[in-house]
Amino acid sequence: MTGRVVARAPGRVNLIGEHTDYNDGFALPIALDRHTEVTLTPTGSSTVTVRADDHGEAEFDVETSPGDVTGWAAYVAGVFWAARRTGLPVTGADLTITSTVPVGAGLSSSAALECAVLEAISATSGARLDPIDAARIAQRAENDYVGAPTGLLDQIASMCGRDGQALLVDFADTSVREVPFDPATDGVELVVVDSRTTHGHAGGEYADRRLACERAARDLGVTSLREVPDDDLDAALEAVTDPVDRRRARHVVTENRRVLDAVDALRSRDLPTFGLLMDASHASMRDDFAITTPVIDRITEVAHRHGALGARMTGGGFGGSVIALMPPDAIDRLTGALHDEARAADRPSPEVRVARAGAGAQVVTAR
Repeated sequence: MTGRVVARAPGRVNLIGEHTDYNDGFALPIALDRHTEVTLTPTGSSTVTVRADDHGEAEFDVETSPGDVTGWAAYVAGVFWAARRTGLPVTGADLTITSTVPVGAGLSSSAALECAVLEAISATSGARLDPIDAARIAQRAENDYVGAPTGLLDQIASMCGRDGQALLVDFADTSVREVPFDPATDGVELVVVDSRTTHGHAGGEYADRRLACERAARDLGVTSLREVPDDDLDAALEAVTDPVDRRRARHVVTENRRVLDAVDALRSRDLPTFGLLMDASHASMRDDFAITTPVIDRITEVAHRHGALGARMTGGGFGGSVIALMPPDAIDRLTGALHDEARAADRPSPEVRVARAGAGAQVVTAR
């Protein structure tokens, strides 16, 4: 067993394809160039001690079970639990966690934490995990230990990210294909606007959307909404008895098509078309899936007013971040306008950052 290990894993931005992962659909995320870093030192004891920036300290038994740990430390405990259930050798350890991934911004700080911890655990035991297998272990920690019913998108993006590449993920077979994504070469920047409004997956709204999709699939007699054709969608969705469930299903089916069209646009370096698809995705999340907020919607409007080619919410919804394709000389104007509006409304000022596609989870040092 190895001694001290430093591992890190990135947050992610989903360029397009929201709430499609648990419907066996398509998504197009990038790993961010912002990371959570975990320093793990095995102690050989039965206790795990965790210290994290801005969160303090927590302690749990290495043979923890769901329900033992709550709050931020549950994500760490969940990875130890899921790794042990998978057969990875785990031992007591001291962990120190630092991160540049904003918490609650819809950029998957939870998956970054899970994947970094798992990378450290596997490195100390000498195991070499397939990235998709590792993503599934991290997802199991979040689903079954933390109790957040998320899909697999966040963990795949964090484990499989590549510099300058988006990832076309097909959740029917969990295959991943790289798609070039470097808008700066065409004179545009991907901007992430953290709305500074509450975001979280463990609440009931996310679970409600997932249940609505499951009900719609049952009404349609299909295993997942991936199987619903999009050529005559109104007719295809007639069998969905609840009108709200029908709207939720319409978002998923049309979002899958937008992801594939977005890949074509990126491969041909057609950023204006890609921007229009971002706009259509946001409208679908707002009108059919009902997961945006007034603050999020307003940020997209302000981005367009300042020259965005496209803008959309990213992440599971109910707060978090907006992404926009912006001319570089418009970013400062966008930032100023958003700060002025927030100050006038007496709410926190959004944080605006340029984002680029970065590398996935990795071991930094091991000794």
